[in-house]
Amino acid sequence: MPEENVTPPGTQGPRRGRYPGARHRSSTGADRVRSAVRRLSRPGRRRRWAVAVVTAPACLAALLAYLNWGCGPAPEEPPVAGSVPAGVGRPSGPPGTQPAAGPASPGLRPRQRPPSPSPTATPAPPTPTPAPPPVLTLTRNDVPAEVDLTAVGTRDWIHWGLRGDDSTVRKRGGSGEIRDDGGSGRRGSWDGNQETFRWRGGTPVESTDGTPHGVYTCGVGRGFTLAVAGSGQPRTVHVYAGTWMARGRFDARLSTGGPTRTLRMEDPHTSRSAEFVVRFQAPEGARLVLTWTAEHAFTDDCAGVNLQAAALR
Repeated sequence: MPEENVTPPGTQGPRRGRYPGARHRSSTGADRVRSAVRRLSRPGRRRRWAVAVVTAPACLAALLAYLNWGCGPAPEEPPVAGSVPAGVGRPSGPPGTQPAAGPASPGLRPRQRPPSPSPTATPAPPTPTPAPPPVLTLTRNDVPAEVDLTAVGTRDWIHWGLRGDDSTVRKRGGSGEIRDDGGSGRRGSWDGNQETFRWRGGTPVESTDGTPHGVYTCGVGRGFTLAVAGSGQPRTVHVYAGTWMARGRFDARLSTGGPTRTLRMEDPHTSRSAEFVVRFQAPEGARLVLTWTAEHAFTDDCAGVNLQAAALR
């Protein structure tokens, strides 16, 4: 089909070629074929675009399905003999150090075990309190003209000789820590002491305003023995005793052992009295042992020692 010469508006005559002398060529058979192919190819391109638009979503969906199928969970395989079962973690330490099986602790990352509880400290056994060292001292004082046994013996006291050779008066409700363990020689009561003793709250005699009574024994080696129970606490014992024309020996010792404290007193012509003060500390079950004995006689006329009272505070 011959090409048409189109003259644009406003132009005169047919369109000329670019170069002078160019001639308009008439359409050949090849030109007509190319024109026909172009006309036929235009609808084909339209169909291809339409097919691409339709098939693109389907291909995308198929691709996504394939990817999802490839990323899914792998099928479980039967466990191999000797292998660790699925879901069981491998131990992170030597055998015997793993914690007991139990519910998982929340908030822990994989392969992380909860911290072991702090070991409870075992309290140290109490240190036994050492027993206090024994204490024993002995001094001698002059006897006051009047002795108030109630004031001196706040824990216990005892008086001898008020109503005869074997008469004793004790503190009513006292601790009973003072004990008369006897001694050697026969005892006698007398009322020739230069000092007097009074008390309140005694038994069997309730009170007295002052008495010079006491007990005595004659002869060398004769005398009296007293004992005072230990309590673990410091104690002070007052013993009121004297001599008659003799030399007396006062000994103090603890039943648990240790040194003996000794004091002597004498008067070769007449009687003499003294207050022996013993300070001691002994454990429970131990005893303070006191002896007052005639060590020497200055006359054959019943020279010896005497005893009036004892008090504990």
